Amino acid sequence: MNWGALLADVGLVLAAFALALPIGWERDDADRPAGLRTFPLVGLASCAFMLLGVRTFPDSPDAQARILQGLITGIGFIGGGAILKDGSAGHVRGIATATSIWSTGAIGAAVALGRFELGVVLSLMNFLILRWIRPLADKGGKERD
Repeated sequence: MNWGALLADVGLVLAAFALALPIGWERDDADRPAGLRTFPLVGLASCAFMLLGVRTFPDSPDAQARILQGLITGIGFIGGGAILKDGSAGHVRGIATATSIWSTGAIGAAVALGRFELGVVLSLMNFLILRWIRPLADKGGKERD
């Protein structure tokens, strides 16, 4: 076992976890079904999957791209579970949560690929949009997600 590589990978996974945590906190605070547990798990799992690809296929960008493609698709499926439709009123809820799950996957992948600046920007922008755009939308009298 390569202890140096293990420590580096654990550091990256923890960084993805930390960048996903504020988004999960915001969704939990907004009383959404996916929250403080879901978002950090998506971030760290996304990071781990990409690290597996990068470490297993270091000389194959095609293999790494296929792992990223599968990751994007799989997280989209998870996010789809956060979207709910109220049949009687025709209201759809959970789209912002689903999109945030997808964005959190991108955060984990960015960290795994050494693009910390992208992970930080995605985390910050996602948090700010959820936190401050929603109150602006709610002023119109409709609850929006």
